[in-house]
Amino acid sequence: MSQGSQDNPSLGNLQSVGPNNQSPMTMQTNLPETSQQNQLQNAHTTPHKQNQQLSSTPDVPEFLTKTRLQELVREVDPTEQLDEEVEEMLLQLADDFVETTVNAACLLAKHRHANTVEVKDVQLHLERNWNMWIPGFGTDEVRPYKRATVTEAHKQRLALIRKSIKKY
Repeated sequence: MSQGSQDNPSLGNLQSVGPNNQSPMTMQTNLPETSQQNQLQNAHTTPHKQNQQLSSTPDVPEFLTKTRLQELVREVDPTEQLDEEVEEMLLQLADDFVETTVNAACLLAKHRHANTVEVKDVQLHLERNWNMWIPGFGTDEVRPYKRATVTEAHKQRLALIRKSIKKY
């Protein structure tokens, strides 16, 4: 976990919603008897340590694996190979991006006084902070096209081009 997520322990836990969802109680009942007792003891003394233990379990999905990253690189250039350090850095960047996006979406949902994170929370964060729009999700509203502002230097360049074209 990054430093930013440890600063806000009051945000709560993130759980996926779907048919294969396991609640924290279900996860505890699947553990052996001794680890259940250790977790219950640790829950009262060190909540951050328990969160780190749960996040390192194999049940936590990885958003981008090394094999998937290598497949993506092969799609771009079949002869390209990434160094081990570069792979680790890209995987860490992807994890950090997902973590910050989820945290921001949770804060937006909390601001709406909602208990669930909706697509519009994620979209708002991505659009405002990363200038990203994911088509196919969200509302059917027509988004206005933002025309780029034309600078004076650009107008001068266009005038020079038009002038040179007229000469020929």
